[in-house]
Amino acid sequence: MKKVLTIHFSQSGQLTEIVTNFAAQFQGVELDQQIIAPAKAFPFPWTTPVFFDTMPETVLEKGVKLEENTYRYEQYDLIIFGYQPWFLSPSLPATALLKNERFKAILKDTPVITLIGSRNMWLNSQESVKKLITEAGGKLVGNVALSDRSNNLVGVITILHWMLKGEKTKKWGIFPKPGVSDADIEGVKQYGVLANEALQTHNFDYLQQEIIRKDGVRIDTNILFIEGRAKRLFLIWANLIVRKAEKGNRTFWVNAFKYYLIFALFIVSPILLLIYNILIVPFTQKSIKKKKEYFQQVKLK
Repeated sequence: MKKVLTIHFSQSGQLTEIVTNFAAQFQGVELDQQIIAPAKAFPFPWTTPVFFDTMPETVLEKGVKLEENTYRYEQYDLIIFGYQPWFLSPSLPATALLKNERFKAILKDTPVITLIGSRNMWLNSQESVKKLITEAGGKLVGNVALSDRSNNLVGVITILHWMLKGEKTKKWGIFPKPGVSDADIEGVKQYGVLANEALQTHNFDYLQQEIIRKDGVRIDTNILFIEGRAKRLFLIWANLIVRKAEKGNRTFWVNAFKYYLIFALFIVSPILLLIYNILIVPFTQKSIKKKKEYFQQVKLK
């Protein structure tokens, strides 16, 4: 009987729903379902200071100390790895797991499917995950990326309402419900069916193409543009904060980043996106299409 490992970290429970629905489609397998547990739990709801203070180590991919998992087996026929992006990078628990020596040994020579539950920006984080899986000797064979379908700025407001209040409800009764929609969480089952078929035949060659065909990896042109530039800026801020922390100025610089991010999201990005869509998008369709096709796939550059 084939052995399947699912492993993920979830604060709100949304990713747990996604992983559970996906894994429920596997038939005739031994399913080992594991949770990533940081030794020091992150709060939920978040507090604003803690939320922004996680940025430097997240972006620099430092990871955190984890509780030890008790795996049933040393090797599996398939690993399903669920994670969330934080600040355009894998979450701290996700990075920590992928750098864990025991888990890296389990990853070696094993097919891996990533399940992403995000607000809307996951491209940079997936590049990091691809790299870490490859370095461990794992074989990324599939990726399903589920995200909030709201407008970018609307999504910022609704996700902060959820993350800081702990309520996945419509803010003021007028904004859309935050996070991945109930329909998409339910719809992830179709990709689980595809993965089960690939596992049973031990042929994952066409899995990602089928996932793409069924709209399992959506990439918005505006998000592609933002992510192409924002990660470099986040790295500058992360390194700056870490350097300043050595002099006891971490809180000041974390707050400076918070206000920079608000300004960039609500003032700078709308102006840049307007210019981008008017002056650049009409003349770069082939380049945009090529970039989207790359990010939809599971191969690393």
